[in-house]
Amino acid sequence: MSFEIKMPWIIKYRPKKVDDIVNQEEAKSQILTWLHSWLEGRRPEKKALLLYGPPGVGKTSLVEAIVREYDLELLELNASDYRRKEDIRKRVAIASQKRPLFKKMTLILMDEVDGLSPRGDIGGIDELIKIIPNTINPIILTANDPWKDQLRPLREIVSMVEFKNLTLNQVISVLQNICNKEKLECEREALKYIAEKSMGDLRGAINDLESVAEGYGKVTYNIVSLVIKGRDKSIDLWRTLNGVFYAKEAWQAKRAVTNSEEDYETLIAWFNDNVPLKYGDYEDLFRALDSLSRASLFLRRAKSGNWDMLSYVFDLIGPGITFSRKNGELLKNRFSYPERIKVMAQLKGLRESRDRIATLLAKRLHTSQRFVKSDLMQYIIVMLRYGNIEKAAMLSRAYGFNEDDLKYLTGNRFKDIEKEIEILKEGRSGEEKEISKMKSGEEKEKKQVSLDTFGVKSENKEISKKKYRKSKSK
Repeated sequence: MSFEIKMPWIIKYRPKKVDDIVNQEEAKSQILTWLHSWLEGRRPEKKALLLYGPPGVGKTSLVEAIVREYDLELLELNASDYRRKEDIRKRVAIASQKRPLFKKMTLILMDEVDGLSPRGDIGGIDELIKIIPNTINPIILTANDPWKDQLRPLREIVSMVEFKNLTLNQVISVLQNICNKEKLECEREALKYIAEKSMGDLRGAINDLESVAEGYGKVTYNIVSLVIKGRDKSIDLWRTLNGVFYAKEAWQAKRAVTNSEEDYETLIAWFNDNVPLKYGDYEDLFRALDSLSRASLFLRRAKSGNWDMLSYVFDLIGPGITFSRKNGELLKNRFSYPERIKVMAQLKGLRESRDRIATLLAKRLHTSQRFVKSDLMQYIIVMLRYGNIEKAAMLSRAYGFNEDDLKYLTGNRFKDIEKEIEILKEGRSGEEKEISKMKSGEEKEKKQVSLDTFGVKSENKEISKKKYRKSKSK
């Protein structure tokens, strides 16, 4: 039975030699000078390098190119797999003290050390600090952000090597070269658009180019301007799915999962809906879905605090799905958006309305939002949907529900209750006018009374003055 083998472009066009790495001349010079000291038997003062810079600029690719060019043995580890003190001691510490049988020396590469957590991965960085000064093999670490507080003691014992952002023209040049080799129709403006969106991330740009080429057979500006808008989500997910389904080696499938920017629940949902679209053989499908169910189980255990289980999640989602396919070829169906995520997206507005109503009622009734959602909300919905419409309108107006809240609570009765609320508002405004008229009438009467009273008082005052004059004349 023949298998369909497709190598992702990021692997197919990976730099084979040090000279193939773009725009990192200073970094290459620092690393090679340091490496020659090891090869000549003169161990440098700093026995480890920390390569840092934005993702996709060639940190890992340069190390792999050096290993091939200088005939070294590579031990490549990822901080997401080897996080704790015990993990690092088992792999890194042992490898740092062993010489290879057939190669010049072993180069230990540990990716993404800035992903080590000072709390969740207690002792991991401390163990590295113990290993590095005593190693007999060169160690290279990589990080996107080397300035995190937890890496401060590590920075003191390593040599820092900075990788610069790639320029726009350099990214476009690499993309154009790939298009030429693939004999693919590519517009210059489209390549420029992809390069701009990648923001110097060459790996991401190549994956974006491949996603468009795979889906449409050509790369034009009109296509990429529509597709690459959602690069952070849709293209990353496509890249992950494609990397797993078409992986040739286990490490390729696992890297596709570990490099994904999506959370694990989302990845499991995507694979759950797309595995049946790609695996036509029932036995292959059973094995893949069984692997997904086990990944879900280990993920729950990892979230409960047992984080060493996370490595099994990567294995089961990545290589577990890739090598479930043993009998049939991959189907040519397009990837589908998971139904569960579709439903959740459609219900997002309803959930927001429910939460807003719960916040409002909890404040007014001096209770918790949880109580409102679990116990009280159902009674309010029944009152508004099936109770007396006038009272329902009065209740809605009293609590100040807005239009979205009313639609959520009243359902098909929304328009009727909205009309009743308007009638209540008009009636209220009429009452207020009558009250204001009554008040104005009362004010007039009071003024008249005061005027009359003032007139009587004035008249009495005049009479008293006349009496006084008469008595004085006598």
